[in-house]
Amino acid sequence: MRFEIMRLDDVDGTPVDSTVVDAASVNRIVQQAAAIGQRLWIRPADSISAS
Repeated sequence: MRFEIMRLDDVDGTPVDSTVVDAASVNRIVQQAAAIGQRLWIRPADSISAS
């Protein structure tokens, strides 16, 4: 399964950038974000609508 991870702005919470990763990478990214206090929004990549 793949997930979209969006890094959120510290001030207003709007998405700053995003990446799609496999499930095995999610834990590592979350641990890194937690270490520096970064806010993330994670959702299954399947929920991303194709345009």
